[in-house]
Parts: sequence; structure tokens; C-alpha cells
Amino acid sequence: MTAKGIITGEDGRDRCAWHANLADYQRYHDEEWGKPMADDIRLFEKICLEGFQSGLSWLTILRKREAFRSAFAGFDFDVVAGFGEEDIARCLGDAGIVRHRGKIVSTINNARRAQALKAEFGSLARYFWSYEPGGNERPKTVTWEAIAANPTTPTSTAISKDLKKRGWTFVGPTTIYAFMQAMGLVNDHIEGCYCRSRIEDLRRAFVRP
Repeated sequence: MTAKGIITGEDGRDRCAWHANLADYQRYHDEEWGKPMADDIRLFEKICLEGFQSGLSWLTILRKREAFRSAFAGFDFDVVAGFGEEDIARCLGDAGIVRHRGKIVSTINNARRAQALKAEFGSLARYFWSYEPGGNERPKTVTWEAIAANPTTPTSTAISKDLKKRGWTFVGPTTIYAFMQAMGLVNDHIEGCYCRSRIEDLRRAFVRP
């Protein structure tokens, strides 16, 4: 460790410590986490997988992600919205995913809610990015302590409340903030992580939907 929350990899680069230098987790940290995302399918996938993570570790879900994609038609919410009891039974029998009936049913429900959201706003991306927090909600310096102390934010609470009003499930404020971090609505790579400046550049170049 070179600083709290920072770990040095075998390549000599300093990164957020949460990936613990595990190869697949490090790839996710370097190549995906925090990149601004406007693809509706990936946004829907992430919010569903964050729901499945509830009570588990993200690494568990990450390592099952391809099985989840297979089980849920690549998270095409127009397809998942049509799932019925046979699909629920199929998913409950799939050892490759988390076999939790409530979370499976929630994914199907949320696919139908996603269709309604897209119909109203034009895209899921337009809806979620309309909530991008301003600088007044962000810490002056993104440190491990700041992230650990704020598992939810006013924006994640507002999104959670609105989604629940629209009938979404498994979308609590902590789940939504993890979604915001992963999809680039905020940059929570901490100071000292080599990815932080790269994500800032991507966010500056990103065309908001």
C-alpha cells in the first residue's frame, strides 16, 4: 500500500485497492468501472446486477456475469419483459447465476418498467444522466475515507425514490450509488489511482444524452 485505499499492482501502477490485485477484478477496475455509459442495455444490465449483488460481493456477481447475460437474453429489456413462469423456473434451475426468486422476478418487473421509462424519456440513458450530480454534491478530494463514509448520496436517494414510485424493485439508494459509480455518473476512482485522470478525460469528452 502506498496510501490508504491505494494498492500498487505488479505492473507498478497505483490503483483503488478494492480489486485486491485479483486479475479479473483488476481488469474490471481498469477497463470498465467509472467509464461514462449511455448504452441502454448496459445500463439496464448493471442496475439489475447491482440488485442481484444485494447481500453478496460484486466479485461474485462479476464472475457470474456471462451466465447472467445468457440467462437474461443479454439484458435486452424488451425480451426480458416478456419472460413468464417458464423463464423464472429456468433461471431458478441455472446454477451459473444467483438463484433468488425475488431477484429474478424483480429483473423481469424492472424490464417492463424500463420499457415505460424509455417510452417516456426516449432512453434510459437520458433519464439517468439527467440526474448527474453537480459539483456541490462531490467531495473536494475523492479519498478512501470520503467514499467509505458516503455509501449513498442525495442524488442516489432521489433516483431510488423516483424509480420505486415507478414500480422498480431492488433499487435502494446504496444500490443506485454503486450503479452511478460504475456507469460514470460520478468518478470515484480515488486520488492516487492512475485511472482517475483517464476517467475525468472520458467524462469531459462524453456527450450527455
